Amino acid sequence: MFGFKKVSLPSKDQALPGRATEIRTAAAHFVNGRALKGPYPQGFEKALFGFGCFWGAERKFWELGKGLEESGIHVTAVGYAGGVTPNPTYEEVCSGRTGHNEVVLVVYDPTKITYEQLLKTFWESHDPTQGMRQGNDVGTQYRSGIYTFSAGQKAAAEASKAMYEKELKAKRYGAITTEIVDAGEFYFAEDYHQQYLAKNPFGYCGLGGTGVSCPIGTGVKTAATAE
Repeated sequence: MFGFKKVSLPSKDQALPGRATEIRTAAAHFVNGRALKGPYPQGFEKALFGFGCFWGAERKFWELGKGLEESGIHVTAVGYAGGVTPNPTYEEVCSGRTGHNEVVLVVYDPTKITYEQLLKTFWESHDPTQGMRQGNDVGTQYRSGIYTFSAGQKAAAEASKAMYEKELKAKRYGAITTEIVDAGEFYFAEDYHQQYLAKNPFGYCGLGGTGVSCPIGTGVKTAATAE
């Protein structure tokens, strides 16, 4: 089941059944010590992104807040979203038979950092034109995706996609393949994946951006309050 890489999403009939119980994960963020699952401060919001192996993707966001209380990044976590199988394991996601993407959850203070700033980090940290892969990492779990919690987030994501696609085409890149969909269920990944590159500084990271700047502004207001 795990000996090949899938590049097309499974149907519900093809998906693995999963399980009713949650996969065990870490209690606290390895970098800042905050509760990984909350409760999060009132008024804070959530953002959810997928863009390749989630080890390196998560680091892009916790580094925005590294050592800076005023940065607005409260906590980050890796997990699985965008698929069918409930409470999947890492091995199941890698089989290509859950439909899930490797994603990063970002809990942030919108009075200190905007959703647009998070979008800028997302776009500039990977190549969003590669379909079901990111660099040498091939499979549906490495696809580029933005999973939105509100109409405001979706509008901002779509606008930023249009902006960035124009810039990429000017540099002879192909069309953006990023999916922008409503955020469904987010499943926290196993504890050893959380903040993996902080625990293993020389660990694998296959992410590489295009070098093209995303001309996105600041100040987007969203209505997605973190639970």
